[in-house]
Amino acid sequence: MTRAGYTVIEAADGIQALSLAEAHAGRIEMLVTDLIMPGPSGVDLAEQLTTIRHDVRVLFMSGYTDNAIVRNGLLAEGALFLQKPFTPEELLRKMRQVLDRV
Repeated sequence: MTRAGYTVIEAADGIQALSLAEAHAGRIEMLVTDLIMPGPSGVDLAEQLTTIRHDVRVLFMSGYTDNAIVRNGLLAEGALFLQKPFTPEELLRKMRQVLDRV
């Protein structure tokens, strides 16, 4: 599936995401994941994915505020985060920021 010029691999959960990533022959530039979800959390998914895809960048999202997430130790300070709800334009802007980050 292609959206806004990006090829998207959709997964129902973290286990499927890891399976699809392992089977995907091409490059995966970014993981966009919810922070809190059933099965592996977004943080666990990101840690597992980056062990098999070392150069993948990660964008976390959540309905919690970024201050609450950092304060409760759910996400390391400096991790890229997008608070829900967001518009498609906000998502695209944040994705570009993640991809352009050095």
